[in-house]
Amino acid sequence: MYKVVIIDDEPLIVEGLSRSIPWERWNCKVVGFGYNGIEGMEVIRREKPAIVISDISMPKMDGLTMIAGLKSEFPYMQVSILTGYREFTYAQEAIRLGVSAFLLKPSKMDELYEAIETMTEKLKMFPMEEGETEEHTEDDRDDAVLYNSEANNFVVTKALEYIKEHSRERIQLADVADHCYVSQWHLSKLLNKHTGENFSVALNKARIAEAKELLQDPSRRIYDIAEEVGFQDLAHFSRVFKKLEGISANEYRNTLS
Repeated sequence: MYKVVIIDDEPLIVEGLSRSIPWERWNCKVVGFGYNGIEGMEVIRREKPAIVISDISMPKMDGLTMIAGLKSEFPYMQVSILTGYREFTYAQEAIRLGVSAFLLKPSKMDELYEAIETMTEKLKMFPMEEGETEEHTEDDRDDAVLYNSEANNFVVTKALEYIKEHSRERIQLADVADHCYVSQWHLSKLLNKHTGENFSVALNKARIAEAKELLQDPSRRIYDIAEEVGFQDLAHFSRVFKKLEGISANEYRNTLS
């Protein structure tokens, strides 16, 4: 039995999809709903469905990032988009990231049936033991780090952008993972695979890059710069700066004159 989760901010659509489609025809069962991106991810993590049907233009959701996160972390999960958002390039990107179907509202029943047929046929291609249709081992999830390169690249890019934009704040791996719609475990794996670095190194690099910009102003005190870019004390800043740049912050400033 394939578990199905439906995500849409219109309750009538959620109820309609749940009740009007003969899910048993494809050995499927609707096990949960979400009415925004956050609720949707909570249900997906709880139920671990094989199939997700979701809108991409809803409150608390970055549609493409959510698609990339799902396809990166759960490569066997089949995702179909049902939306009123008619941007062709957006649809192209969603398909590139791995969605099975991109359907425009209002969608005809035969289009929905075809999407479900496509998703269930793809699911049959994965060699799984009985009872493991939606649940996958840690080894499977580890393999997923390399499974969908487009989705993985998208997630890593989004993560590094978020780290750079928020480097001055006291952010944690969990904050970045939530932004990218993946678990901390998976994001950590992705960063290591794609950059060779963990979250702490990526954050420190972003902060030191900011510090190097500020050091170009000779009137700025190094202590103030360290605090401004997110370090709690000057000693920590000094250790990280020298480790990454090979020279102290003061020595770096002297090279600029």
